[in-house]
Amino acid sequence: MTVCDTEGIILEMNDAAADQFKKDGGNDLIGTNLLDCHPEPSRTKLRVMLGNQTTNVYTISKKGKKKLIYHTPWYDEGKYAGFVEISFDIPFDLPHFKRA
Repeated sequence: MTVCDTEGIILEMNDAAADQFKKDGGNDLIGTNLLDCHPEPSRTKLRVMLGNQTTNVYTISKKGKKKLIYHTPWYDEGKYAGFVEISFDIPFDLPHFKRA
């Protein structure tokens, strides 16, 4: 999990996020801007998300693993405070159930 403020400055990273981004600096990324870590078109999408406070959810396949990526705004005492990214491994053959 990674947490940023409204400008994209990284405020917190859990151990899994620091490990995932260790080649980029790991915990040393705290205090840097997420916009500097993303190439286009991801950078523009991130700017729009930060400005519009929109949730973004998708899956990726990378290094033989499938991951769910979930970006969503967080709030402090009801005021928009930035974004949280939650990323975790999921099975390639994840079951899906439709419930009434």
